[in-house]
Amino acid sequence: STLPVVAVSDSLTSRRYLHEERTVTDPGSPPPRDPAMPGPEPVMPPPDVAMPPQPMTSPPPPLPAPAAGAGAPGDLTTRFIARLIDGILVGVANGIISIFIFGGFVNPMAMGIVGFTGRFLLYSVIAAAITIAYFALMESNSGQTLGKMLMSLRTEGAGGGKPTMEQALKRNAFYALNIIPFLGWLALLAVYIYIAVTINNSPTRQGWHDKFAGGTQVVKTK
Repeated sequence: STLPVVAVSDSLTSRRYLHEERTVTDPGSPPPRDPAMPGPEPVMPPPDVAMPPQPMTSPPPPLPAPAAGAGAPGDLTTRFIARLIDGILVGVANGIISIFIFGGFVNPMAMGIVGFTGRFLLYSVIAAAITIAYFALMESNSGQTLGKMLMSLRTEGAGGGKPTMEQALKRNAFYALNIIPFLGWLALLAVYIYIAVTINNSPTRQGWHDKFAGGTQVVKTK
C-alpha cells in the first residue's frame, strides 16, 4: 500500500532535479527571482517641463470716435447742401454770362450750327473758369465758400489751416469737365457721384478730390 506514495515522491524529486539542472546549465536564462526580494523600481517617465507663463496680450483699444462738435469731419449731407447753395450762386452768375454770349438766341438754327457750337464752347470755358475761380479763391482766402459759411463748414489744408491756392485749385479742378461740349454735365454728374461715394466710405470724410489735393479736409466749425 505504500508503493504509489513512494513512486509519486520519486517523480517529484526527479522533476525538481531536472528543473534545477536546466537552470544552472542554461547561461542565457535569467536567474530565478526570490519572491521575498523586492523587484526593481519601475522607471517613471520624466515629468513634463513646465513652460513659463506667457504674458497675455490684450487687443488694441478701439479708435476714438470723431468729435461731434467743432473740428469734426463734415458729413455728406451737410456738404451736399453747401455745394448746392454754391452751385446756385455760381449758376446765376453763369446764367448772366450766357445772356451776353448768346445774345438772347434760344434757337440754334437762328445763328447756325457752327455759330451756336462756337458760342456754346466759349460759354463752357468761361463758366468752368468762373466756377473754379469762385471755389479756389474763397477756400484759399478764408477756407469757406458762402455755402460752407451757411452750413458751418470749413475747408482745411493738409497740414491744417487754410488750404493753399494750389490745393484749392486741385480739389475743384473737376469742374473743368464742363468744357466738354454737350456732354460736360454728364461727366460732371459721374464725378459728383464718385466723390459722394468716396466721402461716405472714408472714416475722415475725405473724398477723392480731397486726396487729389494732397489731403484737404472739410470740418465743422461748431
